[in-house]
Amino acid sequence: MSEQNRPELQTALQDIVDSGWAGAQLRVNDPRGEWVGSAGVAEPGGSAQPPTDGHFRIGSNTKTFTATLVLLLVADGLLELDGPVADRLPAYDLDPRITLRMVLQHTSGLFNFTGEYYEDGTTAPGIAWEGREWVDNLFRTYRPEELVRLALSKPARFEPGTDWSYSNTNYVLARLLVEEVTGRPYAEEMQRRILTPLGLTGTVVPDASPEIPEPHARATYTYQDGGEWKSLDVTRSNPSWISAAGDMISTTRDLHVFFSALMGGRILPAGLLDAMRTPHPTMGYGLGLFVQETEDGRTVYTHNGGMWGWGALMFGSPDGSTTFTASLTCGEARLDMAGVGGLFAGAQKRLLAEVFGA
Repeated sequence: MSEQNRPELQTALQDIVDSGWAGAQLRVNDPRGEWVGSAGVAEPGGSAQPPTDGHFRIGSNTKTFTATLVLLLVADGLLELDGPVADRLPAYDLDPRITLRMVLQHTSGLFNFTGEYYEDGTTAPGIAWEGREWVDNLFRTYRPEELVRLALSKPARFEPGTDWSYSNTNYVLARLLVEEVTGRPYAEEMQRRILTPLGLTGTVVPDASPEIPEPHARATYTYQDGGEWKSLDVTRSNPSWISAAGDMISTTRDLHVFFSALMGGRILPAGLLDAMRTPHPTMGYGLGLFVQETEDGRTVYTHNGGMWGWGALMFGSPDGSTTFTASLTCGEARLDMAGVGGLFAGAQKRLLAEVFGA
């Protein structure tokens, strides 16, 4: 526990656990200093709280890391932000109108390989990523090329640059671009350009490995199978089905160090950081992060993430002087996707209010 006495933060954590999460850990860095704490349990049926330095799967927070890595390659002249992606990846027969900026901002129109949900209520399935089908493939390895080709076999959602739609395909495509222009694996390039320089020793790009470093809480996936509710420990699982769109593992400390450095201008040149933080007018999404206003009109930057069993939160002020990073773990509560999403939104709102006064 932090030496700072900030009972309102501990109360917020406990309220989040009481709302339905099994466990939570939180790190707050602001002008008052640093506070770390946890609440709930590290594993179902146990009594120990989650470790405050625990590793967890960060889900789509990975996209901020991936976008930052790609923009570093832009800074080095290896990629062009408004250049056609097809020129760099000719084997995929991509629409030549799709630019790197569109890929990072989700305006490419590319089909989401995890499935599409349309405004009229219809859906178009992608790979197995939930329910019994995902459980049966818990340790299956997907290659990024496989995921991209699946997406490209489906109709585009819209003409490039004409709309916005969140698509994991964009960030797997970004991984392929990194590997194409550097000649090195994505994980190696991430380590070389971001993780090692920032000292992010608790952050891992797992590729197809199901392992997660100690210490960590345990994550539970509860799902319906033929009308029956079942629970499964999914702490170990192969994250290659989401690849560079959401596969990374980190800690609250490392997320703080990364996001504070990014927002503080210590990773990217100013022009590229400005581009990253310029939101699309429809959804407030820049290049790999969301731009959000608090209720009292302050701007915060964020990207949150979720994997079955896990939730991750990462928020920062424009200068990086205030951040909060958090991990949430699911227990055996019988919640469908909407239920988990509601809990996640509630936790985010509560912590945002406590840290930023929103």
